[in-house]
Amino acid sequence: MVEVKVIQGGAVTTKKVDASAFGTKVLGRTLKDAIVMYEDNARQGTVQARTRAMVKGPNKKLWPQKHTGRARMGTPKSPLWRGGGRIHPPEPRDHRYAMPVQARRSALRNALFTKFRDQEVAIAEGWPTDKPSTKSAVAILAKLGMGGSATVVTSELDRNLCKSLRNVPLVDVRTVADLNARQVLLRRYLVLTPAAFAAIEQRFAKKES
Repeated sequence: MVEVKVIQGGAVTTKKVDASAFGTKVLGRTLKDAIVMYEDNARQGTVQARTRAMVKGPNKKLWPQKHTGRARMGTPKSPLWRGGGRIHPPEPRDHRYAMPVQARRSALRNALFTKFRDQEVAIAEGWPTDKPSTKSAVAILAKLGMGGSATVVTSELDRNLCKSLRNVPLVDVRTVADLNARQVLLRRYLVLTPAAFAAIEQRFAKKES
């Protein structure tokens, strides 16, 4: 059992949560593979360099092949010359690939376990509802001592909360459906709404058969 900070009715209290419901040990290899996959999938893959066929310039041989005392040389578009094309240059390509669904789910479940184990999870209510308010949203994070780096998780898309925190450095807002292992580990703290905590418990806090 680990203690989790809870904001309810404006007061900060603690709550006991069974971290073992999300796992029993850190799966380092699984987490690493998942993070590398999400980082690769975010790459644009648009890097490109020119080959000698793409370089503009004359195709005339610079000097005769023999009897000059110099090394033989063809077009100045050769990779051996400055400004020439590159040998085996990088080309635009798609870096995307996918881990198995069960592996991605296991990585997310284990990432949540690490946060609960390290007591870096909080449950908070009282977020802005009528209109966006950065001041009140940041005040909740400050009261928890988690304003420096946090991912705020909601059960459903909350536009007021997204607008309230979108300009706050190192603070992200995600729904439970959009959560992945990389996002959980990207920020130090995980701040859940009560509905999001219930959804995460229902979805992940079960022993896999």
